[in-house]
Amino acid sequence: MSYLDKVRACNAWDPEEFIPWTLAGERIGSVRPGFAQELRRWPEQFRVDAHRVDWAGAPDGFQARTRVLAEVVQTLVETGLIYPQHGESYAVTPGRRDQARCLIDRAAAPWFGVRAFGQHLNGFVRTGGGIELWVARRAANRLVYPLHLDNLVAGGLPHAVTLRDNLRKECREEADIEPALADRAEPVGAVTYCRGARDGLKPDVMYCYDLELAADFVPHCTDGEVESFTRLPLAAVAHLVRDTDEFKLNCNLVVIDFLVRHGGIDQEDPDYLPIIQGLRSCLP
Repeated sequence: MSYLDKVRACNAWDPEEFIPWTLAGERIGSVRPGFAQELRRWPEQFRVDAHRVDWAGAPDGFQARTRVLAEVVQTLVETGLIYPQHGESYAVTPGRRDQARCLIDRAAAPWFGVRAFGQHLNGFVRTGGGIELWVARRAANRLVYPLHLDNLVAGGLPHAVTLRDNLRKECREEADIEPALADRAEPVGAVTYCRGARDGLKPDVMYCYDLELAADFVPHCTDGEVESFTRLPLAAVAHLVRDTDEFKLNCNLVVIDFLVRHGGIDQEDPDYLPIIQGLRSCLP
């Protein structure tokens, strides 16, 4: 196994298996042809053919489109086609969060191939032996990747919540990091990936942060989503990412990005450039 294998695993999808979901000529998502056929239930809303799903009947206005889409999603949930709603609203956008055309529930986003945004934070400590990283182990009751390793802090980024406020919230909930300490987190860019899944497509953006912590800092989970925390030498974390499937899949990318920036992956490595390119994949 290699770092590049993990990057490629997060970018495993076949564009031929998806068709665009468009609104007023803009691509706002991507759907599987089978799911597109389900949207024929709403002929007044969706014009479906072999090449695209056009939201031709979308009402004018952000709130009106959000309401109609929520009704569609709720019907699909009630028929058992898609998962129950999560309760967090994500932007349906052709690009940035501030370009949202309407909102969709987080649980439904992959079915419509909607771009999702999140925030991931690497908490690290400098020691006499080098950098050590705090890693979290997800709780056994998590629906996705239970008991897998995770970044110290990671969470989705709902619409209309600022990056700073959401990071503060996630830091407090997941690791009991106070706002004043969370504000010291250094924004270090973003990782993007696009992965096909059983329920659709995940063209995701993860805003990444580094937070240097004191040697005596110990994280505590306050929302029940983390079972435990462990502080490990950077080389040990690198081994877990490269040679095992211990980490939640997309969290591998956040650690790999950290390794690139902190010299953990040598520039002479033949995979160095493909890794960097793969961490900033083009999204549909």
